[in-house]
Amino acid sequence: MQERSWDREVWRLSLPIILSNLFVPLPGAVDTAVLGHLDEEVYIGAVAVSAMIFSFIYWGFGFLRMGTTGPAAQAWGAEKHQDFWLVLLRGLLLAAVFSVSLLILQNLIGLLSFSLVAASEGVETLAWDYYAIRIWGAPATLANYVIIGWFLGAQNARIPMILQVVVNLLNVALDLWFVMGLGMTVDGVAAATVIAEYCGLALGIYYILKHRASWPDVGISFCAILEMAPLKKMMLVNRDILIRTLCLVFAFAYFTAQGAQLGDTVLAANAVLMTFQSFTAFGLDGFAHATEALVGKAVGRGKAGEIRAAVRAALRLGVIMSLVVGVFYWLASAPLIGLFTDITAVAELASDYMIWLAVLPILSVWCFVYDGVFLGATRSQDLRNGMVISLIGYLAALHLLLPLIGNHGLWLALCVLMVLRGLTLWRRFPALLDNAGKPAEA
Repeated sequence: MQERSWDREVWRLSLPIILSNLFVPLPGAVDTAVLGHLDEEVYIGAVAVSAMIFSFIYWGFGFLRMGTTGPAAQAWGAEKHQDFWLVLLRGLLLAAVFSVSLLILQNLIGLLSFSLVAASEGVETLAWDYYAIRIWGAPATLANYVIIGWFLGAQNARIPMILQVVVNLLNVALDLWFVMGLGMTVDGVAAATVIAEYCGLALGIYYILKHRASWPDVGISFCAILEMAPLKKMMLVNRDILIRTLCLVFAFAYFTAQGAQLGDTVLAANAVLMTFQSFTAFGLDGFAHATEALVGKAVGRGKAGEIRAAVRAALRLGVIMSLVVGVFYWLASAPLIGLFTDITAVAELASDYMIWLAVLPILSVWCFVYDGVFLGATRSQDLRNGMVISLIGYLAALHLLLPLIGNHGLWLALCVLMVLRGLTLWRRFPALLDNAGKPAEA
């Protein structure tokens, strides 16, 4: 009875997140599809390179979401309404500082980023056009991270779902209009994303204002937002999450860079396959978000038993979903690839590597769930250390396998990364339980 109850609780939080997360890679999938049906493969390659760069820029600041959910959930579980709102306001303050810095340094960041990617001249020129437009969405993107993380901390998965669905459907609609209707290429894809992000921010602010009933009676002063001790603690926790996230983003960026050195056709084929992997990752991430919210609340209440129950339920349901996804990719590989490109060379090459997309969900679900556990408990040092170890193992595997089996070696190394991420956090889970109820000092 208790297991079924926890299954329902995990589904209550994870299902809206899974549904909304499936819309997150949808604009990228549409980008690949509409550009993949143009007459040259450089358009797909340009979006792949640009997406890799923005993975560093935006996913690098993913700690604004991940570092918000855990503390917000702990304050919510402990019924500390002032602390709950301070988490939001401090997060938005950090998002504003970081986004202004990105806009000021955009040329330097662009030059450094493109100097590290060995893409063809045609791909790089188009990727620069995309970058110059997309970077102006930084303030909205970073603020949206904080808003989504805060609502998840409040055990509210419905509003993040609405925000994600609205932003990404609007992005898709503008994509199709700008590219198919107005004849734009990568510039239209970038503009569509920026417009959608700011619309999402406006909607997020609207929902925050509707949530003002939980605003503390004593109010919140600006001095409280700038109080150094909690700001320092938030920054230290976010530092560890930033290192962890940059290691993960670097792993995928290095994957793309190594694929680019194998030629434009391999780069384009891997971009198509990475679209499927994005859907897998964002789907399984629903279990990570649900576990994060439930574990954060349990830590705030000092309930180690609730942590165990949430993890068991998330793993049970996550394994079932990963098996379903893996079988679906394997059986439907040909028509799925056909949706994203009709360039024969790219489609044939992508089909040769589709087996890895069937295997990856089963190998990845463990690290997604344990990521949520350690984020919810704000055990950021364990996340950082585990990711560093996993990255080292991944790079060693990649450089061993790439000369032996080519692009298959890239995908096998990615599997190694996912397995190591799960194992390193699983080893630290008993220590987390031993200290349940005592949030980690950064």
